[in-house]
Amino acid sequence: MRDQIKELEARALKDLEAVNDGVALEKFRVTYLGKKGLVTALMRNLGKLPPEERPEVGREANLLKKKLTEKFEALKNRIEEQGQRAFRGIDVTLPGRKPELGHLHPITQTINDVCDIFQRMGFRVVKGPNVELDYYNFEALNIPKDHPARDMQDTFYISDTLLLRTHTSPIQIRVMEAQKPPVSIIAPGKVYRRDSDVSHTPMFHQVEGLLVDKGVSFADLKGTLISFVHQMFGKETGVRFRPSFFPFTEPSAEVDIQCVLCGGAGCRTCGQTGWLEILGSGMVDPAVYGFVDYDPEVYTGFAFGMGIERIAMLRYGIDDIQMFFKNEMRFLRQF
Repeated sequence: MRDQIKELEARALKDLEAVNDGVALEKFRVTYLGKKGLVTALMRNLGKLPPEERPEVGREANLLKKKLTEKFEALKNRIEEQGQRAFRGIDVTLPGRKPELGHLHPITQTINDVCDIFQRMGFRVVKGPNVELDYYNFEALNIPKDHPARDMQDTFYISDTLLLRTHTSPIQIRVMEAQKPPVSIIAPGKVYRRDSDVSHTPMFHQVEGLLVDKGVSFADLKGTLISFVHQMFGKETGVRFRPSFFPFTEPSAEVDIQCVLCGGAGCRTCGQTGWLEILGSGMVDPAVYGFVDYDPEVYTGFAFGMGIERIAMLRYGIDDIQMFFKNEMRFLRQF
């Protein structure tokens, strides 16, 4: 038993030398001086000794406990004093450091602003699935399987009938299937195409718009989009409509705005033309109504779609679309 006391003392003192903080000190106390500690267990075993040995061995065990307790208390006081000295070096009257707050990405800001403008005009925001059926992405939009417009989309196919949507236009079909006119919606969301360079990315954002009711004309389309441009880019911004082609609208038009960088004088960004394309639009092709059971003799409507990255680039004067996805803090802090 005496040998065990000596071994335990040597082991405890060695462990105590390695203690340098409050956590390690508490671990030492539990290991050696706690209710289930090694010293306590040793003293409980004194009753197993012969009666003539108990007094002497008991005295040595008590001396060990006292010695370890004193060293424990001394080290505890020293550690606490060090902590107090460190605390005294802190000026608690100084203002705290505020955590750096994040903010909305410029793409998110642009989507929100576009949606706010159209919501003020009475449009309702709707969303749809990113993984879409070929029927909604192409066929119901008057783009059959042999239509050349499919080649322009560079689609990510999952299977013969399942794909990553190439535009947010499928939401228009889903909404028209679910309700009768009048319909006035905008559909923001991510879209996917096999394209990647300075001005294109495989994933980007679009906002589609649709309005269907009795007596809707191309003049309504022009008035709506001109109002949007003036609210987004300023009332002095020039707007023009150019004839174009889209499978699901007829007639169709692309919308240009006066170059926001050169004011229409001509620069490298606008190819010296003074104009920049921002969206496509047109009157809903009557063939589309056949897929949603609308009567084209009663209802007319218009649709439009824009790339949010392009709107943001023109709005903020950004010349590289990839900056939106690099997560470079110096770039993002500007917004």
